Amino acid sequence: MNATRTTEPADADLRPARPSAPRQVLALALLIVIPLSVGFLGSIATSDQVDGWYASADTAPWTPPNEVFGPVWSTLYVVMGFAAWLVWRRVDASSRRAALIVFVMQLVLNSIWSPLFFGGYPIWGTAALWAAVIVILLLVGTLTETMRQFWRISALAGALLIPYLAWVVYATTLNVYIALAN
Repeated sequence: MNATRTTEPADADLRPARPSAPRQVLALALLIVIPLSVGFLGSIATSDQVDGWYASADTAPWTPPNEVFGPVWSTLYVVMGFAAWLVWRRVDASSRRAALIVFVMQLVLNSIWSPLFFGGYPIWGTAALWAAVIVILLLVGTLTETMRQFWRISALAGALLIPYLAWVVYATTLNVYIALAN
């Protein structure tokens, strides 16, 4: 008996195609510009207060000079955008969408912290500093989850967020100190 065999498409044929090179470059640029924009908007919200109440605030002895914050945050924003791009380009990762949603959530928390901490203090006093502590602790938790989800998709993407997490934990200690001392 002569049986006719039909062949099913290979799994590789079922996977979506990797985005084109121009689309990848556009996505990379966008995913870097978005966090940089968050940082830029945060700097606008804080610039008046850095020379205002913050200049005379009792800060932690381990607080770096103000000139350090801009370059560090700018570098971290670029790196986090690159990490998000590494996750975005993994079209075969079913958890990509969830990971990028958590990434956006941590970015939103990041964007809330600066105006609350710097801009809130002249209005609400120490209550704003403690509210900022809550926001930054939520940021640490959400960022940790972002790292976990990124790591499952791309170990490099997860590892790239380690300096960001370290800096946010460090910033948390500065925030707590200022809330306690002022």
